[in-house]
Amino acid sequence: MKFFFPDSQDLVSPAYDFMRDEYPAHRVRQRDDRYAHEVLDHAPYHGILVSKSIVDGSIKGAGKYTTAQRARMHRMGVHKFFRLPPGVEALGDNGAFNYIDEPTPPVTPAQTLSFYEECGFDAGVSTDHVVFGFTESTDGEDANPDWEDRRRLTLRLAEEFISLCRDRASEVEPVGAAQGWSPATYADSVRALQDMGYRRIALGGMVPLKTREILASLQEIGAVLKAGTHLHLLGITRVDSMDDFAALGVTSFDSTSAFRQAFMDDRKNFHTADRAYVAIRVPQVDGNPTLKRAILAGNVSQKEAIIAEREALKALRVYDGSVASRRACLDRLDEYRVICGTKKSYRDAYEETLTAAPWTRCACKICRDHGIEIAIFRGTERNKRRGFHNMSVLATKMAQLKSHRSTNG
Repeated sequence: MKFFFPDSQDLVSPAYDFMRDEYPAHRVRQRDDRYAHEVLDHAPYHGILVSKSIVDGSIKGAGKYTTAQRARMHRMGVHKFFRLPPGVEALGDNGAFNYIDEPTPPVTPAQTLSFYEECGFDAGVSTDHVVFGFTESTDGEDANPDWEDRRRLTLRLAEEFISLCRDRASEVEPVGAAQGWSPATYADSVRALQDMGYRRIALGGMVPLKTREILASLQEIGAVLKAGTHLHLLGITRVDSMDDFAALGVTSFDSTSAFRQAFMDDRKNFHTADRAYVAIRVPQVDGNPTLKRAILAGNVSQKEAIIAEREALKALRVYDGSVASRRACLDRLDEYRVICGTKKSYRDAYEETLTAAPWTRCACKICRDHGIEIAIFRGTERNKRRGFHNMSVLATKMAQLKSHRSTNG
């Protein structure tokens, strides 16, 4: 099972000063900053997924790349732009969620393929249009007519895309996009794509589905799946179900879940092989909107807030695992929380995190280099590094699943 990480310009600065929370004066973001595969001992993914809409923009507006970055991407090619190590694949797609509300995709198969070719992608997903709903009903009575229109449009675009690949003798491996609104329609899409000549198929629109619905669809697809056809799950992780997915023909997936949980989840911020821990929140005084408003209104002393912030960080940095040291951390964190005006207390969860001290047992380079800083929920540099750490944990889990499958035949 291969894991692809969707690009969203997620980098960290190797020269960031954690003590002062400052970047170097002459930092150039993409040139000087580093991707996960550059800061970890080994790339935590088999490939990256780059969406055309992220690079070139879409109907909703500009993408996440600056004009200079976009030009450099097209000039250098995706492998050099991302400084990818050998063996890490570049997979492209359209980023269909960026135009999900449009009646038709604002990009043609020809434009899609040109983007892939100009940027030197190894493989690229055909232009597709996301289906909004799903039903397990076999008669289709619950289906919205628009769902079927989008599915059939996606198939027509896929047929045009693979024809262009053949006409141009393109070096980009075509990946057919399969949309569906039921197990039967997903199976029909896969059958049609195989008949067109696709041997690599990406299943889209499954992110909102329950695991049992995904499995039901994969089981239905299994009845038409040809030997040698590889299935990719777009936007799906669900590690606990990966063995089941693999048994039903899935060979790869992409997801930002492990990365995003580092700073988007309320609880599962710091991943380990056994469980996830809450990251310890120490917001910056000048980065907390509620606190800034309170300071400007004269309700909180800026000096007291800065002192409390520094004392919380100091207590964490000298934490030695003892009961007294742990209590000092928790007390300083509580004091700062009150000054910040945060009503919700994480004291019990923080005690679990500090007691376990998972950063001390982690072998990844990020934890080795930065220790407890990675467990602190504070600004993009720590949060993204924690996300990279989470991906390294996911990579280890995936390798263990592969080993388990091999051992158990």
